[in-house]
Order: sequence, then structure tokens, then C-alpha cells
Amino acid sequence: MSQANVVYLSALLASVLLMIAISWWVARRTKDGEDFLLAGRRLGTPLVMGSTLATLVGTGSSLGAVGFAYQNGWAGTLYGIGGAVGLFLLLLLFADVREKGFMTFPEEMSYYFGASRAIKGVVAILLFLASVGWLGAHIMGGAMYLAFLTDMDQNTAKVVIALGFGVYTIVGGYLAVVITDAIQGTILFLGFTILAVLALVSVGGLDGLNEGSSEEALSLFGYEALGPLPALSLAVVIGVGVLATPSYRQRIYSAVNVRTVRRSFLLAGVLFAAFSILPAIAGMSARTMEPALENPDMAFPYLVTTLFPVWLGAFLLVAGLSATMSSGDSDAIVGVTILVRDISQVVTGRLPQAESLVRYSRWALTGVMGLALVFSLMATTLIEYITLMISTVLTGLLVASILGKFWPRATWQGGIAAMLGGSVAALVVNGVDSFAAYWGNAVIPSLVVALLAGVIVSLVTPPTPISREEALRRLTEERAPLEVGDKLRGGTHEDA
Repeated sequence: MSQANVVYLSALLASVLLMIAISWWVARRTKDGEDFLLAGRRLGTPLVMGSTLATLVGTGSSLGAVGFAYQNGWAGTLYGIGGAVGLFLLLLLFADVREKGFMTFPEEMSYYFGASRAIKGVVAILLFLASVGWLGAHIMGGAMYLAFLTDMDQNTAKVVIALGFGVYTIVGGYLAVVITDAIQGTILFLGFTILAVLALVSVGGLDGLNEGSSEEALSLFGYEALGPLPALSLAVVIGVGVLATPSYRQRIYSAVNVRTVRRSFLLAGVLFAAFSILPAIAGMSARTMEPALENPDMAFPYLVTTLFPVWLGAFLLVAGLSATMSSGDSDAIVGVTILVRDISQVVTGRLPQAESLVRYSRWALTGVMGLALVFSLMATTLIEYITLMISTVLTGLLVASILGKFWPRATWQGGIAAMLGGSVAALVVNGVDSFAAYWGNAVIPSLVVALLAGVIVSLVTPPTPISREEALRRLTEERAPLEVGDKLRGGTHEDA
């Protein structure tokens, strides 16, 4: 093993041990299931903002954006622009659901449709599978870079990555996740700032960057490289992901109050928009330095291994893997929360008791991590299938949530129709090459079809007979076995 590999692995081991130490410290203060799954609903602005930002700067919007910018120039900023807009819309449309005391996105969706168990069951199963799929993708993404930088076997690297964030998540629960995410987010920002600045200097500043890029890649947001409609579709699909991904909802449910959610999301959105330029500069710099990379996704590790001394490369390796781990741990804890809150009720007809919830959650986390690892160890085509399934879920889910919250005439049948219509439209667009080339991705036609399906079916089905107040009462009573005191502490305190 080379000296560089030893340094890289030592840096990774040190960072993981730090996260495990934090999770052990948190675990000693975990009293019940609500502490484990929602951090006791006491999170203040620094942790909500920091963990949200770290999840935003995930595998796709950091490492993936570097490779995308390598190919398409300033289009690499669309990840950050779309994500920031999505977070601002989430703030405006859904921050106030913190007042309802929900634990999961399926429970929130059920509330919009008269405490419908059909809605909750469908959304719970789809989002659980999506969370496992995302988790497997994060493991694969992190392993790809770890293997490239250290010459480690790909499958071994997958196990290392899964254990890396799996252990501290299982030990410390959601509070460990948000604390470690905040730390990893800081490392990410610092690491990518160093990467972008030194890469830009190495190619001779903006003049050198421009010389190595095509005119299309240098256009505003790279829209000429992609085409106006595909560029818009990319930004929209990233925004839809933020609006409909349950890990961001988990930040709302776990915050101390609505004001904290709004302040945190505003700060995170502004910072993420600013961050968007850094991966783009890094990717375009890599293109200037080495225009013949066989795999654009290797642009980030190429810069790390060729541009920087070993010690700085080790820091940037940790920064890059922090993007993977900070997203993976969030998806893991969200998937388990849905499993113990919603799916367990669908399958068994009851919820676990509060005193058993921490133990059940740790076992469930172990199972979910193992399942995601198995997916990641299998053929790439399986992961591609899972990510395709995810893209077909989110647009219809977003439309159903907006209709349910803001349109009193929406019915649970209309909600199901919106989700189904969005999925069918996405599959059709993705299955026809000419459609996919025209739109860039399926998000815009999927949103339109989902909206039409949700509205039409709602209008031809009976109105929901249960009031919002009654729906909330039913869900609160149903959730009682899992709760230990949120009515006393949730939504009444100021930021700690």
C-alpha cells in the first residue's frame, strides 16, 4: 500500500471515529424513541440549518455536480440553484406543519386526506423503498471515490462506506445524525472552497477556465450546452426532490418550532445557492487541465490526486465522502422512522410501545443498512432501476401534497391518482428516447399529468367527510403509543 493510500485511509478512519464518539455521547442522553428518531423535537437553528445544508450538498450536488460541470460547464450550478429554490418553496408551503406534531411524511399526507390509511400506507411503502434505494446509491457513490483514491476493491469500499455512517447512526439516532451532519457540512464547505479556489488558480483564473470550455458551456447556467428546456428540467427536478424528499420533512418535524424551521431553511437555501458555484468551477477546471477523462464522474478524484499534496488530498477526500455520509445517514433514519411509525402499523395493525422504540429502531437501522448494502453490492442495473423508481415517485407525491394541503376539495382517491399519473408520465417519457431528449428528464410532464389526474379524480369522487381537526385528532391518538411528551415540549420553546 502506498504512502498516499495510508494517509487517505487514516484520514477517513479518524473522521469516522470522531462521528462514532459523538454518537456514543449522544446515546447516553437518549431517553426514549422520540429522542432517538426526532432528537426530542428540540433542534434549534444551528443544527437544523447545518444538517439541512449538509443533506443538500449530497453525493449528486457536490461530487456529481463536479462531473456534470466537467461536461456542461456552468450548468453544474443548476443543482444548487434548483435545490435552493426548492428549499425556499418548502419553507413557504410546509414549514407550518411543525405545529401538527407529525413524525413522518406519510402521516402528514394522511392528514391532508382525512386521516386516510390508504394514502398513508401507499406513501409509506413507496418512500421506504425510495429511502433504501437512495441509501444504496449513496453507498455506491462514496465507494466509487474511495476505491479510486485508495486502490481499494469496489465491494470492500462499499462495506467500508456503509459501516462508516451506519455505526454512528445506529448508536446515536437522529440527534447524532444532525450533529455529525453539521460537522460534515462545515468540512464540505471548507473543502470545496479550497478545491475550487486552488483549481481555479492552477488553470490561470477565469481566463484559463474560459479557454478550456466551449462557448455553450460558458453560457448562463450552461443552458446552451444542455438546451433551455433540459436545463430548466434539471433545476426543477432538483427542486422537486427537496420539496418531496422525506429527509427534509424530518427537519421540520424535529425542529423546536415553526420559526426555527423558517429561519434555518432560509439560511441553508442562501448558503446552498452560494455553494453551487464551487463544484462548477472545480469541474470546469478539471476539464481545462485534462479534457480527455474517460469518465466525467472521476473529475473530483482527478483533482484531488493530481493537484494537491497528500495531506490536503486527504482532507478533500474526507470532504467528498462527507457529502455521501451526510446524505446517507439522513435517508437511513428517515426510512426507519417510516418503518416503525407507518409500515409496522400497516403490517401488524398496531404500533410499538414507546419503551421498546429505541431497541426496535436500532435493529431496524441495522436491517435497513444491510439491505441497502446488498443492493449496492449487486449489479449497477439494479441501482439504476431503483433510482428510476424514485424519480417516478416524487413528482406525483409533491402534487398530491400540495393539492391535499391547499385545496379542500381534494380526495384521497385524487391523491392516489396524482401519484399514479405522475409515475406513469415519468415512465413514458423515460421510455421514449425522443421524449427524454426533448425534455431532458420527465419532471415537467410528470408534474402536469399528476396535477390533471389529481384534480379530475377529486372532482368525480365524493368529498372527504372528515374535517382537518378530526383527522388531526385521530392521528394524534393513533401516534400516542410512540410519544412520551411532545405536547409538553414541542413547539413551545425558543431556540436553545
